[in-house]
Amino acid sequence: MTAEQLPEVSGADDSRRAAAPPGTGPTARTGPQEAAEEAQASPSPPGGSSAWPEKVARAALTRITEPGDELVGQWVATYGAGAVVRAVRGCGVPLPGAGEQRWAGLRLRAAAVSPHTDLAAIERCGGRFVCPGDAEWPSQLDDLGNAAPIGLWVCGAPSLRVWALRSVAVVGARACTEYGAHCAAVLGAGLAERGWTVVSGAAYGIDAAAHRGALAVRGPTVGVLACGADVAYPPGNQELIRTLRERGLLIAELAPGSHPTRSRFVLRNRVIAALTRGTVVVEAALRSGALVTARRALALRRHVMGMPGPVTSGLSQGVHELLRGEATVVTDADEVIELVGHMGELAPARRGPAVPRDALSPALTRVLEAVPGRGTADAARIGCAAGVPPDLTLSRLHELRALGYVERDGGQWQLTRYGKRNPIE
Repeated sequence: MTAEQLPEVSGADDSRRAAAPPGTGPTARTGPQEAAEEAQASPSPPGGSSAWPEKVARAALTRITEPGDELVGQWVATYGAGAVVRAVRGCGVPLPGAGEQRWAGLRLRAAAVSPHTDLAAIERCGGRFVCPGDAEWPSQLDDLGNAAPIGLWVCGAPSLRVWALRSVAVVGARACTEYGAHCAAVLGAGLAERGWTVVSGAAYGIDAAAHRGALAVRGPTVGVLACGADVAYPPGNQELIRTLRERGLLIAELAPGSHPTRSRFVLRNRVIAALTRGTVVVEAALRSGALVTARRALALRRHVMGMPGPVTSGLSQGVHELLRGEATVVTDADEVIELVGHMGELAPARRGPAVPRDALSPALTRVLEAVPGRGTADAARIGCAAGVPPDLTLSRLHELRALGYVERDGGQWQLTRYGKRNPIE
């Protein structure tokens, strides 16, 4: 971090300059060099915020700013997290792009920030703070640009980067139907059994069903929270969240103890979309947070898939609208993996059930179809209906008799019970 990279942050506190001893305060408008020195000399917490490493400074920023703040992300990319923290804790002018009110709000939060306390809190939960540059950081999150997370608070033993390499998001309505919950649970279990990580938001409805499906087969699953990683929200899913912490992963952008808000739920969805190779929407109304995730995934050039539902259900309308656009219809885990997996990971071909008549030659099938479904007929009548000469008809009837399809009653022929079991459709 060089002094020339920092914006000019001097000239904001004239009264402090007026009270400075002669020779110690600036006498004219300061330039970038003086601004950097003033930012470094501004009040700091015990140990000095100027002494905070990049990781500690990023942990502090998760308290100071809201998730997905592109302006703060731009500052961090330009000046570094440490310099941004020093600036908001100092007395200089706002960094570029921040108005007075916004800067005052950031400074208000920065005054109370204590990253070491937050880092200690996550460690007590058995977690850790992961940020860009760490071996565990999932680099696909960088596709979000300046809106990428400053860092992630992670609870759980597995490596987030490794689990995210083969991951699929399963999202949908909170107030889902039994059909939607069943589809999400089966899909979650199917993906997890095949070694794919199921990522969702640990919310009611489709999210919870997808997580539980993966957990039921002891597979990998990640819950992305809109609150602190140590907060069990929603309260009704406390047991599920505890299980995710013990057997899966919980991740959050917000510092420990942070509460969820409506905007934080929406912003959380971009992390789900960016972290995974594709997003499956199981049930969603026309106005749904799941559709926000899907649109984010489309913008990031990820695969977007939808499970169709009854056209009479309002919870199918959002999914069907996606399917009319750029989303792809999927019905099970194999079809999802065919899209997001490697070349050659194809879903099995869909075919109806095989019946014994499928093995008959076309010539035999033609004669068999000419035998009346009810009653009897002689060989001449059957041959006429099939358009086959009498001698050839008789030969084929005897062959069908040997296979158990027809039986002879004097000079008449009729279908057996076995022959009637699989009619031509």
